[in-house]
Amino acid sequence: VQLQASGGGLVQTGGSLRLSCAASRGIFSANFMGWYRQSPGKEREPVAMLSNMGSINYVDSVKGRFSISRDNAKNTLYLQMNTLKPEDTAVYFCNAMYDGYSYWGQGTLVTVSS
Repeated sequence: VQLQASGGGLVQTGGSLRLSCAASRGIFSANFMGWYRQSPGKEREPVAMLSNMGSINYVDSVKGRFSISRDNAKNTLYLQMNTLKPEDTAVYFCNAMYDGYSYWGQGTLVTVSS
């Protein structure tokens, strides 16, 4: 399974970005899909997770600002990020779990300027 993340960029504090993650395999069959991020010197952390049953979880720091969604017809996962803060600056990775196997996209850089 290949995952292609896109949509990162440079944005000012308070701005918005939408990340996309296109999958080579039907995402309707994924057990979980989600977004992670990694800042310099820090460990990769989960940001938003979506199960195939529709349950959604967010890390506390993004609740109310980020929204995860998917389009099964396009095999694409999204992360809408609003009211961005400098501390959201990181490389964002998409992840998919199929039948117990974990797959990662290549990452897309989000930089939020103060």
